[in-house]
Amino acid sequence: MNVDLFDFELPRELIAERPVSPRDAARLLHIGEALEDCVVRDLTGFLRPGDVLVSNDTRVIPARLFGKRGEAGVEVTLHQRVALNSWKAFARPAKKLKLGDVVRFTDGFTATVAEKGEAGEVTLAFDRSGDELMLALEAHGRMPLPPYIRKGEADEADRADYQTVFAREKGAVAAPTAGLHFTPELLAALDARGVKRLTVTLHVGAGTFLPVKVDDTKDHKMHAECGVVTPEIADAINAAKAAGGRVVAVGTTSLRLLESATGEDGVLRPFNGATDIFITPGYRFRLVDVLMTNFHLPRSTLFMLVSAFAGMERMKRAYEHAMASGYRFYSYGDACLLHRENDA
Repeated sequence: MNVDLFDFELPRELIAERPVSPRDAARLLHIGEALEDCVVRDLTGFLRPGDVLVSNDTRVIPARLFGKRGEAGVEVTLHQRVALNSWKAFARPAKKLKLGDVVRFTDGFTATVAEKGEAGEVTLAFDRSGDELMLALEAHGRMPLPPYIRKGEADEADRADYQTVFAREKGAVAAPTAGLHFTPELLAALDARGVKRLTVTLHVGAGTFLPVKVDDTKDHKMHAECGVVTPEIADAINAAKAAGGRVVAVGTTSLRLLESATGEDGVLRPFNGATDIFITPGYRFRLVDVLMTNFHLPRSTLFMLVSAFAGMERMKRAYEHAMASGYRFYSYGDACLLHRENDA
């Protein structure tokens, strides 16, 4: 499909710079047969007892690092773990980095360029691994804010703001942003409603920020991201679905992992590996019935995904309404609730 079909003009002032407080006070656009302006804490009214809410429990790490190669400055953003001591990363300036170069972040924290890829990608082998590497990132890294929020410059407040209430498994370099809207009070209300809550893990990579630079969607290559669906979670979701409950994905990351792990027969299976699933209009959804997500970039893979899920014309109308009504866009912005096309 032509990427121009997913383009729209977004006023700069609608891009949220900070989240609202409390988080569940953000606006929620319910996109069904009609458009309803709500707030996130109204979510319980749209879900039914027996539905299963599936969120992503990945935890964002401070993956943006500044160091030096000799006297020259180097900036890297980690985006995919390769091993306990090794990560793929986007580097600037990447062209001057050579295999074997050592990047020094502090006197006692370094990494060696182990591989060079395309479009500024390198593989870095750090001088420590596992928990020790995570501690070094916490001490010396910055939260990797998207470039459209304050030009990517995170501050101390973002260490809490850019983390969901579900965050547990360290490894993401971007937040699963639909999850940012949840509070303990909202979770308690969902429990009281009889909604079952489960989590899966998809470590979101920095590739999610990359623009689609091709003219046709068939030519776009997705960056792979690592995910886990445990046998226990798969069994519980399948049981809820078999009993008539709907699968409600919190965010496109949860949806992409669930669809990657579901067979043509509609059965969710345990999953532990990488997925580069790219969902565009024409995709036949196998498992997810309802999607809660934020408002996405024009020409982005995420806007293509929601257009596939709820219908392109419906999403274009919804985004026009959202912009005219002053909804806040992107990671710290408002949310929408979508039903699968023909199910609204």
